[in-house]
Amino acid sequence: MFTKTLTKKVLRSPLVDLLTGPHGVDRYTELVDPTWTTDARAKVVDVRRTTPRSVTLFLAPNTAVTGYRAGQHLNLTVEIDGRRHTRCYSPASAEGSSLIELTIGRHDGGLVSSHLYRHARPGMVVGLSAPAGDFVLPDRRPRRILLVSGGSGITPVMSMVRTLLAEHFDGEIVFVHYARTPLEACYRTELTGMPIRVLHGYTRSPGGELTGRFGADHLRSAMADPDVVYVCGPPALVEAVREHCPNVLSESFVPTRFVVPDGASGGRITFRDSGINTEDDGRPLLDQAEGAGLNPTSGCRMGICHTCTRRKHRGAVRNVTTGAISTADEEDVQICVSVPVGDVEIAL
Repeated sequence: MFTKTLTKKVLRSPLVDLLTGPHGVDRYTELVDPTWTTDARAKVVDVRRTTPRSVTLFLAPNTAVTGYRAGQHLNLTVEIDGRRHTRCYSPASAEGSSLIELTIGRHDGGLVSSHLYRHARPGMVVGLSAPAGDFVLPDRRPRRILLVSGGSGITPVMSMVRTLLAEHFDGEIVFVHYARTPLEACYRTELTGMPIRVLHGYTRSPGGELTGRFGADHLRSAMADPDVVYVCGPPALVEAVREHCPNVLSESFVPTRFVVPDGASGGRITFRDSGINTEDDGRPLLDQAEGAGLNPTSGCRMGICHTCTRRKHRGAVRNVTTGAISTADEEDVQICVSVPVGDVEIAL
């Protein structure tokens, strides 16, 4: 620990910065090892493809990567064809693990997920952000916990159950996971061997303990009176759990389909840097920028990863996730979840 702390101080010292200018010390240390940098990065040390639609990466982070709480997410940045792309993922590993485990579902048309499924290999280096999110276990653990996940939404709740078991949690845990088929059920073998009750539901195949989609009968089969329910998955699953359960904490990494409200358009959008003006059609600024032929950097498209943040020079926007309207000039906004309210001028 002392050696790592001393190394950090030396690398960040003004003398080292002067000697390595104008490029900085990172330009030289990363020639020896790409993870020897003050930027948060990690090296892929193992890759597993255990289902036809997912890939699991085991990452060894450098010292710039901070710890995370079970259930939180972080941004992963990977270079594809000379361009950096960022996406938001939740670790499946327990809190305090030396390796960060990411299981990434391969989505049809998904640039980053498809690239990693096909090309991820040991030795690859990726960028990481600080962890974020409040979809986490409380410090005082509830006694009866119901965990519900769908598809690749299993990762944050997998981190929770691994953390609880590592702590020798003596309360009751029930884990309900939905997948299309048994072959696509991530962590199926590991879950079967855990000392907790696990129920699988398959939406396109028989063979699970649950049939169909989440409802009152599935809740009765799992845990009739949980103290708290954690659910992560597609919006339809999250909504169904919220309809039937009290005390629900939820997370979803699937963007909901945005429907343009009647009468929402009418102003004009000026993309100042590109010299493009277009009539507002009511969609988020990211969608309209792409419709105008621009290609702004973006990640989750849900307002989680902040990759798409741009400077709004003037005008008002409404956040589609919170409903809040922002009118200040010269402020940064997330264009994936911001729709214009009247005329808007944006740095793009």
